[in-house]
Amino acid sequence: MAPGTVAAMDYADTDGLVWVPGRTFTMGSDRHYPEEAPAHPVKVDGFWIDVAPVTNRQFAAFVKATGHVTVAERAPRAEDYPGALPKMLRAGSLVFTPPKTVGGPDISQWWAFKFGTDWKHPYGGRSDIRGKLNHPVVHVAYSDAKAYATWAGKDLPTEAEWELAARGGLDDVEFAWGDELTRGGELMANTWQGTFPTKSTKVPGADRTSPVGFYPANGYGIYDMIGNVWEWTSDFWSTCHPEPAAKSCCIPQNPRGGELEASFDPNQPQIRIARRVLKGGSHLCAPNYCRRYRPAARHAEPEDTSTSHVGFRCVKRA
Repeated sequence: MAPGTVAAMDYADTDGLVWVPGRTFTMGSDRHYPEEAPAHPVKVDGFWIDVAPVTNRQFAAFVKATGHVTVAERAPRAEDYPGALPKMLRAGSLVFTPPKTVGGPDISQWWAFKFGTDWKHPYGGRSDIRGKLNHPVVHVAYSDAKAYATWAGKDLPTEAEWELAARGGLDDVEFAWGDELTRGGELMANTWQGTFPTKSTKVPGADRTSPVGFYPANGYGIYDMIGNVWEWTSDFWSTCHPEPAAKSCCIPQNPRGGELEASFDPNQPQIRIARRVLKGGSHLCAPNYCRRYRPAARHAEPEDTSTSHVGFRCVKRA
């Protein structure tokens, strides 16, 4: 299946869910980033999951029905951010902007907090979502995703549920489709093409999010589990997975992730904002910088943070 063959399928007009059979699988990886280790067996009950990330069209329907105002549309409170400059306490969100040159690893060279940026204005200013109603919604913080899930009669997936769904029935492989990043030269997900963050080799206009369903589905028939946008899970962040159970009878069942207190960023002790696990990587993941376009990969995100490359999908448990 080549990219684009399912682009016309409008998942935003359905409540499309895919059944993921429950089973025991190996979660995590010992071959990549330390936070993915140790690989360990877990058992997860079967559940339904959205066939694709929540789209702008779906999120707009939620906002129309509920009047929900996202975190990015609200000015931050000074008491939540000790030491913040008053001029920065304005509504906005983080936007990726490719720099011409890069000096060192400082991510502020390509990430900027832009006032007036939100899900309806994904790049700030006069940007809008016209022509992108079937793209994943972005600039949603954890509470926004949770509110949508509750409204839809669903929930956000646990990290274990998300990873089981992303693997598409495959075990002991690197990616959601096998051991190679491409399959026969075919791109399998919306990830960065070129040299991150300065040079994208994609055609103009295709270097950010793509319509859901544009790339091939995984073995369960689920789209965009890898790339396009990072996705929120309900688990609190932990710096590593727990050690594997010594006996098969003790395999964790439906694990729920780390502890609240351990999720706080030790580099910002004055700001007690819980962090949750993001999964899946995004259109900004690249071999030369971030190889987190794999089911086992994980990333910490503060609950209050929204960006131009983070979205979500929901689950419904049996």
